[in-house]
Amino acid sequence: MKFEDIKQTVFDAASELGLTEYELFYTSDSSVSAETLKNEISAFAYGVSGGACFRCVVDGKMGSASSELITPEEMRAIVKRAEANARIIESDDPAIIFEGSSSYEKTNMPEIKIPGAAEIKEKALKMQENTYGVSELVTDGTQSYVFSGESEFRLINSKGLDLENKYKTVGAYVQAVINRDGESEESFESTDKLDDDTTLALSKKAVDGAIAKLGAKEVESGKYDVIFSSKQTRALLSTFSSVFSGRSAQLGLSLLAGKEGQKIASDCVTIVDDPRREGCAAQTSFDGEGVATYRKTVIENGVLNTLLYDLTSAMKAGRESTANGQRSVYAEPVTIAPYSFYIEGGKKTFEELCATVKDGIYITALKGLHAGANAVTGDFSIDSEGFRIRDGKIAEAVKSFTVAGNFFELLKSVEDISSEVTFGLPSCFTSYGAPEILVRNMSIAGK
Repeated sequence: MKFEDIKQTVFDAASELGLTEYELFYTSDSSVSAETLKNEISAFAYGVSGGACFRCVVDGKMGSASSELITPEEMRAIVKRAEANARIIESDDPAIIFEGSSSYEKTNMPEIKIPGAAEIKEKALKMQENTYGVSELVTDGTQSYVFSGESEFRLINSKGLDLENKYKTVGAYVQAVINRDGESEESFESTDKLDDDTTLALSKKAVDGAIAKLGAKEVESGKYDVIFSSKQTRALLSTFSSVFSGRSAQLGLSLLAGKEGQKIASDCVTIVDDPRREGCAAQTSFDGEGVATYRKTVIENGVLNTLLYDLTSAMKAGRESTANGQRSVYAEPVTIAPYSFYIEGGKKTFEELCATVKDGIYITALKGLHAGANAVTGDFSIDSEGFRIRDGKIAEAVKSFTVAGNFFELLKSVEDISSEVTFGLPSCFTSYGAPEILVRNMSIAGK
């Protein structure tokens, strides 16, 4: 069925049941991916998915139903199921069908050419060849992965709201495994571009990163000045991002509850949430409830300006929605999530940041971060690896040490920040970015 036919079928069924407040949310996704092992394609996937979700308000309660079977009969059926669900639901949350924002800013997504299936396979094999070609130390276990995808979102409701968004993504990652005299190391790198120069550089970076770990030693326990790599700072921000949710705060799952307007981080920390970040492939002008998205400074020079809200949590807090009520696929409920969520860069280069550390550690890997972190308390204790910093320079590799701390205290303890912000691959509209950060006197448990 075409979307206009879906819409008409659903709206007619809603009218027959006497519904006056309702919405239809529709998503469609297609993706292609190829993975290699040794010099062969080890996995190939092509998929098309999608479906529709109908929500309606009955006696002040919200009911919903969804289906991936897009037929006239099933579209009429989800309307009936949603209406029945609304009558039995016991939630006290406000039921809101949004009438629409006054205006919606246009996205500025980059032009992306989606490769065909054959080209995806070819690029994956070429990346694998490039990786093996970087060094004779590269060995079995090395993998390359290339993907592309297209997504469409439609949101339309009984109050006249009619919104549409489409985006395309491509990307790749390399996991390089090397072996020298029985000692093995690996390194993982990713990119959101598929041009030959970028993928060749990705292979080299992964191999060089693995080789740099060879001969790593244990480090003595103690207090060290620590620089977190941009990748690991991103990982920390991602792991603890739920603390910025207004809903989490209302449920007692965030220590930031009641802290808006207060200083919660050092002066050099500014965190931005930007749904239309320049260069980002996955942008949106509206959230999963139809609220117009906008760039917001969540933390500004250490002060918490706002938590992130959807319509329901905003109403409970007596605030306006920050347009962070996301729905990445049709069947998911509205969840609060950031868009391009990142720590703004500072003024020093990475080399200048290192120069301020006489004896410290540069952390390049936090292993099992989600398992070793408590998003409610902010505590973390993580097995890590990286490099010693001696007299302001990166020195020998170190491994098998544990870094322990608390995310909320970490925010307050950041002394300085590097200038370059790097981003990870997006998951739907959410991606995380960060520079390197310097924290003094962190506890390290080594030998």
